Amino acid sequence: MITVAEFARRRRELMRMAGADAALVVAAAPQRMRNADAAWPYRQDSDFHYLTGFPEPDAVLALLPGRARGEVVLFCRERDPQRERLDGPRIGPDAAAARFALDDAFPVEDIDDILPGMLEGRARLYCHFGRENEFDAQLLRWMRRLRSSRGGSVVPREFVALGHLLHELRLYKSPAELALMRRAAKVAADAQLAALRAARPGAAEYEVEAALLHALRAHGAVPSYPPTVAAGANACVLHYTANRGKLARGDLLLIDAGAEIECYASDVTRTWPVGGNYPRERRALYEVVLEAQLAAIDEVRAGRAFTAAHDTATRVIVAGLCALKLLPGSPRAALESGGYQRFFPHKTGHWIGLDVHDVGDYRVDDEPRMLEPGMVVTVEPGIYIAPDDTSVPAKWRGLGIRIEDDVAVTARGQEVLTAALPKDVATVEALVN
Repeated sequence: MITVAEFARRRRELMRMAGADAALVVAAAPQRMRNADAAWPYRQDSDFHYLTGFPEPDAVLALLPGRARGEVVLFCRERDPQRERLDGPRIGPDAAAARFALDDAFPVEDIDDILPGMLEGRARLYCHFGRENEFDAQLLRWMRRLRSSRGGSVVPREFVALGHLLHELRLYKSPAELALMRRAAKVAADAQLAALRAARPGAAEYEVEAALLHALRAHGAVPSYPPTVAAGANACVLHYTANRGKLARGDLLLIDAGAEIECYASDVTRTWPVGGNYPRERRALYEVVLEAQLAAIDEVRAGRAFTAAHDTATRVIVAGLCALKLLPGSPRAALESGGYQRFFPHKTGHWIGLDVHDVGDYRVDDEPRMLEPGMVVTVEPGIYIAPDDTSVPAKWRGLGIRIEDDVAVTARGQEVLTAALPKDVATVEALVN
């Protein structure tokens, strides 16, 4: 778990980066209603969680640099026994200040009377303007009131995107964050193995999904995104989530599913043979994707460009497709023409952390970002041949294969966080059989 001391260090570093003449304001994620009086399961805003660990909605964090080590103030809901009987316990301002190592905490109902005065004298306001219309309007009301009532006082004249500073911090994972991500990776791997036991010929995709979700919840996790459980040609839909199809012997079953623990995510994909071994054509394509993935993982190391993994995976996939006569001509010609992109239409990875597609710039000064220890990426090449692609023989059509792992950059190389889930052909076939 992330300690209170680590949350405090993050806030201090962010205030140092912002400067003594700035203020920073971050709002919690609002509670969103599914319909009538039924709410969606609550998930805290990732930036708010990163700075506080505070789990409730209707809260605002104010960071005020320049006063000794900076002042940290939280506005949150008051205790309310009647509401707590309906919705569960609330922390309340008094307990929040002590539990989360804050300088002060106030009822969120009093924010209009207190927070604007704290912003007086600040030249810049760092915030996420444009995310939530209601909070944007509240910020603008505070600024108008300050400018109309404070005479010659200095009030923030500039709204600065908070992500420019905060998301750079989030890109580098601490040992505690990596420990949570290892747990999330292990749970996701165990859940896929549980799902595999339900992946018999004749089963529905949603039956496999049910086994997967049961295993996630049994480990105290929630899905980090809606799972893809795609049999046969359904795997050609990159973000397939209907999960209503049937499994047939000889199909490939693509499962893309992650676990989230204490807001930290995993993201893992495997492509399994239904009912036994990989049929010949499917095995040939699978081995191309696996070779590409292993080569790409080897590029995930400090000092290499973020794009190196994708470039390497692309070269291996193109060479494999040419060898199987799915692409005409030479690998060099196929790379230059870009014709391979109808079979491999996506990039090979993304940052992962508090968000599945985590924050952080992929380019710096218009050049690909160089990898550094503490960064975590996914590596997920794939090959997809549409069921109606008449440019290839019928035996290849309707195949979708993707293999994905979460990989942390270390000082000595890389750590595959999801390595517990097998992917080599012999082990996979032994598991299925």
